[in-house]
Parts: sequence; C-alpha cells; structure tokens
Amino acid sequence: MAFPGLLNYWLIIGLMMIGFYIVIAHGNLIKKIVGLNVFQVSVFLLYITMGKVEGGTAPILAEGITAYSNPLPHVLILTAIVVGVATTSLGLALVVRIRNAYGSIEEDELDVQDDRP
Repeated sequence: MAFPGLLNYWLIIGLMMIGFYIVIAHGNLIKKIVGLNVFQVSVFLLYITMGKVEGGTAPILAEGITAYSNPLPHVLILTAIVVGVATTSLGLALVVRIRNAYGSIEEDELDVQDDRP
C-alpha cells in the first residue's frame, strides 16, 4: 500500500490528536465539547474508511457483480451521529446550568469556587 493509500489514516490520526489536545489543553467547557466532537468525527471517518471496499457495490444481487460492500459500518455511523448529537446537546445544557449556578464556564474558576467553604 503506497503513501496516498494511507493518507486517510494520517488525516484521521491528525484529527484525533487535535481533538484530544483541545480537550486536554483548554479549561473552557465549551471548547472541551468542541474537542470531543472533533475526536468523535475522526472516529466516524475511521469507521467509514475501513468499511470501504475497493470496487464494491451495494449488496443487491445482480448479474456480474462479485464484490459487495458491507453496509453495517455506515449504519453504525448513522446511529453514532444521532447519539453524538444527543450527547452534545446534553453537554451544552449542562454547561448552561453550570454557568447559571457558578457564573463561569472556566475550569480553574469553578475549582476555586468549589473549594470555598
């Protein structure tokens, strides 16, 4: 497999590391949710890339077709997208609730306020 064949995997690894870095490096809760979404999209791309069959067609029986693509990875990704949207909306709702309760969405400020008696 030549380098251009591996380009998708390098891009996916780059997206994963960018999302992971955003989650670890930033103290803002909104930025953490964005980082988790970037990481999640990279996992979606990984599954879709692995599910691609070279020369494969939809799994419909017809004359002359020998290679079929498995639709299961794509179906799983559709389900994961729905779960991701629901998780993101729940995370954003929690951030709004934290902002109303503490007046901030910065992690270090929340730690300081939480330690006070």
